[in-house]
Amino acid sequence: MYEFNRIKRLPPYVFAIVNHLKMESRRQGEDIIDLGMGNPDLPTPKHIVDKLCEAAKNPKNHRYSASKGITQLRVAITEWYKRRFDVEIDPETEAVVTIGSKEGLSHLALAMVQPGDVVLSPTPAYPIHPYAVIIAGGEVSSIPIGPGVDFFAELEKTFKKTWPRPKILIINFPHNPTTAVLDGLEFFRKVVDFAKENNIIVIHDFAYADLLFDGYKAPSFLQVPGAKDVGVEFFSLTKSYSMAGWRVGFCCGNREIVGALTKIKSYLDYGMFQPIQIASIVALRGPQDCVEDMRKIYQSRRNTLIKGLGQSGWNVESPKATMFVWAEIPEPFKDMGSLEFAKFLIKEAKVAVSPGIGFGEGGDNFVRFALVENEHRIKQAAKGIKKALNRGA
Repeated sequence: MYEFNRIKRLPPYVFAIVNHLKMESRRQGEDIIDLGMGNPDLPTPKHIVDKLCEAAKNPKNHRYSASKGITQLRVAITEWYKRRFDVEIDPETEAVVTIGSKEGLSHLALAMVQPGDVVLSPTPAYPIHPYAVIIAGGEVSSIPIGPGVDFFAELEKTFKKTWPRPKILIINFPHNPTTAVLDGLEFFRKVVDFAKENNIIVIHDFAYADLLFDGYKAPSFLQVPGAKDVGVEFFSLTKSYSMAGWRVGFCCGNREIVGALTKIKSYLDYGMFQPIQIASIVALRGPQDCVEDMRKIYQSRRNTLIKGLGQSGWNVESPKATMFVWAEIPEPFKDMGSLEFAKFLIKEAKVAVSPGIGFGEGGDNFVRFALVENEHRIKQAAKGIKKALNRGA
């Protein structure tokens, strides 16, 4: 009876198919090891939780908060940028707190994108990157990303063949789902120059700033001179501090763009529960050894998974960052496509993964493993996969 055109533009959520099959199997008593959704299983550090509990007992913190984030939290994120990257950010005009990066990206797209505007986004991609644009009424022009792809060359090629000319570029390094990383600042320098030449706004999602392995250091987009002239960067506490359910993110950089997001948020929300914001200040300013401890756990899990897959004959490149492994489907199973292969792994290996097609064009030859189970369970998953691949080959 009803037509909701914005909703009609959203395709069926591919991951829901795998989740349904996973739940059906569990209802039948199957022990399914879930390496699908990137939902951190590690507990939030105790000192952060303790501060939340303390702040929650103060009735003054139960009132409406500030939609742009309380002052000290905005100051804390600017201190984090200065400490980590030697980047100066004005907490009043160049930083806004968001209810996780996902909300921030979505509302920023709503603030900036008009019907008919074109936005450049990688493919495959974290789904909210292209779909925030689509929800806002814009159009997406996709840039291939993945092993062996020169992403900047593809960016230039896509820009030249797109009309009307793109207004915004969304990028994400370290990248979800492909785990692609940058060596140094050269790529960001080229992006800043490209954006200035072509009057493009840049949005960089820096969710995996801390989940880095083997000595790799990820650069911030805002480190490049001139970056604040053309764009903003999102960071969240989700992965670094294992605060997924807390929903705390930040948008920092260009004051006009930050201002647009701040203004639209002032109409749409009153900010998150204030005790969460207070505890987030403690996360950013407190001891950082908890971040290193979590990084080591994810690195060890990555090593265990890569080794286990290799023992089954499935040789996968070891990622330098993120909490994922992006694995090309073994040759004998490639014709199945990622959705059917993911179903096969649930049925035969008792392991749930994310089908690459759910991340868009270019992902169908891959599946994504999330490192969200302990090493014992990951070893168990690898054994199940080895048996499944041997039976199915």
